[in-house]
Amino acid sequence: MGPILRGLLVALPSLAIGLEAAEAAALTVQVVDRAAMPVVDAVVYAVPAVPVAATKAAVMAEIAQEHLAFTPLVTVVETGGSVSFPNRDTVRHQVYSFSPAKVFELKLYAGLPATPVVFDKAGLVALGCNIHDRMVAYVLVVDTPFYGKTVAGGRVRLDGLPPGEYKVSVWSPRMSAQATPTPVAVTTDTSLDTIVDLKPAS
Repeated sequence: MGPILRGLLVALPSLAIGLEAAEAAALTVQVVDRAAMPVVDAVVYAVPAVPVAATKAAVMAEIAQEHLAFTPLVTVVETGGSVSFPNRDTVRHQVYSFSPAKVFELKLYAGLPATPVVFDKAGLVALGCNIHDRMVAYVLVVDTPFYGKTVAGGRVRLDGLPPGEYKVSVWSPRMSAQATPTPVAVTTDTSLDTIVDLKPAS
């Protein structure tokens, strides 16, 4: 094997890695309200104009019951994703949903149910407990692998997006109405600022 061919064989893996990295883009979104205050725990998801294959392995989400409350309040999963519902309280709970996107009921239980709940239809799922009426939580099921929740500062970064056209949506239980998706052309590193209308503070 000549030195030129040997050099090419050594360089090919690095070239492939570089090309793969070049194809990945990122989108950073900041969500604020009309008073320019950051909105934390809002779901942000980007739906590509051209469908793409999943880029990350499915991860089971968890919604626990602790201190007579669901935690976290808001969960987002891709369509087909599953959620476990561990009960870490000393009393039993009966988790249910009547939402069109997922109707289910976990009969009165303690500990961890044997089977997680699979969310196989996109849409908003409101959760409750038949024993403790004040317990509420939400699962947003989305038809895209590109999603996240805002943290401090109202920001979220979505990584691993193929460059291209997307429609970016924001949802929060605090919003007064569903916002219209925003068209965004995502390149290597793209930013988007979005303003949402919130319900009056109770």
